[in-house]
Amino acid sequence: MRWITQPGWPGHLIALAAGAITPLALAPFDLWPLALLSIALFYLGLRDLLPRQAAVRGWCYGFGLFLAGTSWVYVSIHDYGAASPPLAAFLTLLFVAGLGLLFALAAWLWARWLRRVEAPLADALAFAAFWLAQEAFRSWFLTGFPWLYAGYSQLDGPLAGLAPLGGVWLLSFALALSAALLVNLPRLRQHKLFCTAAVLLLLAPWVSGLALKDRAWTQAAGQPLSVSAMQGNIEQNLKWDPAQLNAQLLLYRDLTLNAPRSDLIVWPETAVPVLKEYALGYLDGMGRFANERQSALITGVPIRQANERGEPRYYNGISVVGQGSGDYLKQKLVPFGEYVPLQEVLRGLIAFFDLPMSDFARGSSAQPLLQAQGYRIAAYICYEVVYPEFAAGLAAQSELLLTISNDTWFGRSIGPLQHLQMAQMRALEAGRWMIRGTNNGVTALIDPFGRISQQLPQFEQGVLHGQVTPMQGLTPYLRWRAWPLLILCSLILGWTLLASRMAKTL
Repeated sequence: MRWITQPGWPGHLIALAAGAITPLALAPFDLWPLALLSIALFYLGLRDLLPRQAAVRGWCYGFGLFLAGTSWVYVSIHDYGAASPPLAAFLTLLFVAGLGLLFALAAWLWARWLRRVEAPLADALAFAAFWLAQEAFRSWFLTGFPWLYAGYSQLDGPLAGLAPLGGVWLLSFALALSAALLVNLPRLRQHKLFCTAAVLLLLAPWVSGLALKDRAWTQAAGQPLSVSAMQGNIEQNLKWDPAQLNAQLLLYRDLTLNAPRSDLIVWPETAVPVLKEYALGYLDGMGRFANERQSALITGVPIRQANERGEPRYYNGISVVGQGSGDYLKQKLVPFGEYVPLQEVLRGLIAFFDLPMSDFARGSSAQPLLQAQGYRIAAYICYEVVYPEFAAGLAAQSELLLTISNDTWFGRSIGPLQHLQMAQMRALEAGRWMIRGTNNGVTALIDPFGRISQQLPQFEQGVLHGQVTPMQGLTPYLRWRAWPLLILCSLILGWTLLASRMAKTL
């Protein structure tokens, strides 16, 4: 215990290990109690440190978290960015070390302004509010990297019933509060009133989560729709090869022609690996086929449009033909994969900064939803589905959710499975069916409770057949989003800051 709470490298190494066990609480391992343990060790490790020491410990925790949880970045840089193993390892470590600075800043702020060791119950509440604040900050800062949130560990855990109330952030808040209260309970035993309050606060989210599990917040808006989702399993090094274009178009055409008749046909991200204007004849032909079958075909395709100054801009898009209409232009872009920050400096340095299709523009936030079979579809391309608030804003206007992706960039790492788990959480938060179409997995249908009803194996070519039901009504999270929770946490943190400053002046 002394190693955890006191300054020095033993405590820093424990913090690093505490961060590194968090991914074990998430997909594909799903050992959710480790999320509680990880947060508890982080909280305990900051109890007695000076702000500068706390910053180092916070960085160690963040470094361990992102090194274990996002090491799949190495696959993208080395396998598909043509970087040598030493360079790919260096860039991955640089990326992870940079993300660790977010926890260094959070730990410094906590130790400098918010920690209240003399008031264990108030300190636990403040820590839970502060934990939520750092997760929300990570969703926004520098376009955001909302990965590895603790709340995802509860997708199949006791707290899952709270997701439709406050989203994944409410689950993270409940985990952080529980972890801090468990750490502080021994210090509250001598104060019966505070100890009773702490026990009630500790039990409340877990009892509520279990009571609300499988509660239906939305209702069917129509009859079930049949779905056929195509998984082409095309190698990433072939995807943008002009010599392979016709073979890819023929593959998706043949998969579709040979599939049973379905209301919705879904192709993955950039299934048509050429600008839409160059594939109009092909898409018109597929549209006629879809109309003959009374089907809507939804596909990923790059789209070129002129901006307000008449300049051509390129977008990662989705288009609907047949019994539907609309184009969607991706709004949340992947750094380096779809745009290159400081590209004037970085372009040409190594192949990783010149990946195919890494010069996309950002789509407008005022786009109408896609329409298919008379229903509105909230569409997310790849990375977009990991943003809770962004996804909720679109989901609230829709009857169905759709995400298409190409996770081939991450090979056989845990990255695609983490990505799938986040899509499941979006379905649970919204109380809507989610169709997930991918190039090489995991292609799946997800029900309004976040459960996978059907899926295809990874790294296999195939067609997923199943049914989804359009849903209507709003979960509390879609209605109010995270604002009630954010306001509550702001009040807690404001009160804590004021109380800490008053205590220091006495």
